Amino acid sequence: RIKEAVLQTQGQVLTYDGEPITAAFFSTSNGFTENSEDYWPNPIPYLRSVESPWDERSPEFTSEKVFTKAEVEQKLGISLPGDGTVGSITARTDGGRVATVSVGGKEFSGREIRDKLELNSSDFDWQRQGDQVVIKTRGWGHGVGMSQYGADGMAKEGKNYEEIVHHYYQGVSIQSMESYEAKLTARAE
Repeated sequence: RIKEAVLQTQGQVLTYDGEPITAAFFSTSNGFTENSEDYWPNPIPYLRSVESPWDERSPEFTSEKVFTKAEVEQKLGISLPGDGTVGSITARTDGGRVATVSVGGKEFSGREIRDKLELNSSDFDWQRQGDQVVIKTRGWGHGVGMSQYGADGMAKEGKNYEEIVHHYYQGVSIQSMESYEAKLTARAE
């Protein structure tokens, strides 16, 4: 299937407003992709949050990590509340991932928590169970662009590569390399 896909798309380039795109991708969504600015610094018009329900069938859709209270405090540089809670999720993104949390008197982005605790995703819920912190995640990866598992699910439903690309990269065009090369040559002259 991979060889067939390569042959079908040979000589083609994805563009937005005539420029090649950054075709970001990741493993498995939480059911939605992420707007670019909810994970990276800048908004990119073709990297918008879209539904990706096929990912729910992925073996990577959910995962769980268990930390000791001391591990979480050390990794985040905070002291957890004495009331048996972890902290509160204060905002979520359009894609359902954690935007911000308040824990131990500090604010963190969901991405910071994901990075510091080495979580599969920034879509998580957490709770204290005695001296442990249990974190359940949905999805695997940053969530921006095309979900590989979602694209596979679309293909299994009979969608072609053009339908898949246009679903995950909003407003893009598929151009031949020849027409794009001609455009570049004209600019250079």
